Amino acid sequence: MRVVAGQFRGTRLEAVDGDKTRPTTDKVKEAMFSMLMPHLDGGNVLDLYAGTGGLGIEAVSRGMEQATLVDRQFQAIQVIQNNIEKTHAKDAFTVLKLTSQQALQKFSEANVTFDLVFLDPPYAKETINADMQYMADNHLLSNRAIILAESNDVANLPIEDNTFEIMRQKQYGITVVTIYQYNGLQQD
Repeated sequence: MRVVAGQFRGTRLEAVDGDKTRPTTDKVKEAMFSMLMPHLDGGNVLDLYAGTGGLGIEAVSRGMEQATLVDRQFQAIQVIQNNIEKTHAKDAFTVLKLTSQQALQKFSEANVTFDLVFLDPPYAKETINADMQYMADNHLLSNRAIILAESNDVANLPIEDNTFEIMRQKQYGITVVTIYQYNGLQQD
């Protein structure tokens, strides 16, 4: 695994040992970021199931300002921190050892908003619907925020509605990449 493009291009990233994480392959990552390029122009990134931190690191490498990387596993947190060290840009990253629900609640309490969100939960968990709804309901998304969901081909992904619009969807083997745009307004 490596950073594909941008200021950290070519940086080799560590993987988490074992089968508790499923790193995005370089081929899929390259395709994902090709689809995201028009939206990588600064702002805050959230990788809610960070694993190795590769997606958040790639996003900052390509132009986002700040990435928050969340994972609940101690070993993954160690790998994320090692991978961030390799970028020599530690100030661009925040690493949190929390469950996804704990992290979303913390962001809600702190009134944090994100411009780009990566959702790549364990395929068996299928939390993408619930995560997206929570973020919309709790004003965690900037207006027109982009959400990239990585799932398997049998996942029950959100359909288009007034809140989220599917911008693009592509399948790579059993992996399905869906890009949503948030159409909500920040109103109280």
